Amino acid sequence: METKINSEIAVTAPSKGARFAGPIWTLILLAPFIGEVLSGSTRLSVLFVYIPEVMVWGVGALLCRELARRWRAGATSLFLLGLGLSIAEEFIIQQTSLAPLPFPGSHADYGRVWGVNLVYLLFMLGFESVWVVVVPVHLTELFFPQRSRQPWLRTRGLVVACVFFLLGCRIAWYGWTQQALPRMHVAPYRPPILAFAIGFASIGLLIGLAYLLRGFGVPSLDHSRRTVPAWLVGGVAFVMGGAWFNLIGQIFVPKPIQPFWTALALGIVWAIVALALFVAWSSRRSWSAIHRWWASFGATLSCMTTPYMTASSWPKPDLIAVMIFDVIALVGFVLLGRKVFSDQKARELDIVIH
Repeated sequence: METKINSEIAVTAPSKGARFAGPIWTLILLAPFIGEVLSGSTRLSVLFVYIPEVMVWGVGALLCRELARRWRAGATSLFLLGLGLSIAEEFIIQQTSLAPLPFPGSHADYGRVWGVNLVYLLFMLGFESVWVVVVPVHLTELFFPQRSRQPWLRTRGLVVACVFFLLGCRIAWYGWTQQALPRMHVAPYRPPILAFAIGFASIGLLIGLAYLLRGFGVPSLDHSRRTVPAWLVGGVAFVMGGAWFNLIGQIFVPKPIQPFWTALALGIVWAIVALALFVAWSSRRSWSAIHRWWASFGATLSCMTTPYMTASSWPKPDLIAVMIFDVIALVGFVLLGRKVFSDQKARELDIVIH
């Protein structure tokens, strides 16, 4: 999903009089809400972990967006930066793609090769980059369209954000590896130094690639090239997103796809097709805020449906809470949709008049 036109993105630092608290806090709170709460990963019974999630996912998404806007980059670079944030989570912070999977009912050995949970890692790379970074950033910019093309942080704010992000990483690491896992009766696991080195190198490579590809996917100047209908974009985002969640399901279903590399290969192909489709569609000048709304809505809806696959085993308060959160999300999408459609009609009317 690409932003409108890179050349139209302002890269000047926010002025002293500018007020960006609204979009900043919206993104910081929205990223973990979509990625963790709506997906069912964080339930009411453990909602206290939302605080470190805000510090890691929320501030991390904000930092990814800040780099993309300062570079005049679009969503392709934003996606790559999201992949870097995911690598940080999976290899450095909580190391969930390196340690043997501790989840009850999971196939801990499924896709585990060379000390890496490959199927789990592939899913998380797509999930955390799209549902934690790209979708929340696009939704926040739709909420604040007048500020969507500007950086939101001055130098001091950038430093503060980095400090909070690193502090959140420390809290998340300690809370998971030193507190949660022992309570799950999981033996301590220390990843090899080589795994950390690969993680840091991959993060640096993805940041560099995001910078080099900052102009990739710029809309064509050919006005005759039209993109697909906005509702179709939403439908494709929902279907492809739902299929992506089926990948992580292979680790928990009684009879997963065998051999595991078949699921891995299908996942890689699926991810490439999805990325190619949305880059191609969003590279056309007719790609609008309405398309972005539909794409974000379809992707989020696929995320919201996944908890109900296993909700029968949840405590009743957790089930009621996720339903309430879903209603809140749907109401928010309706209100945002009304605003986006109204603004689009106003722009079209203004063009006709002038």
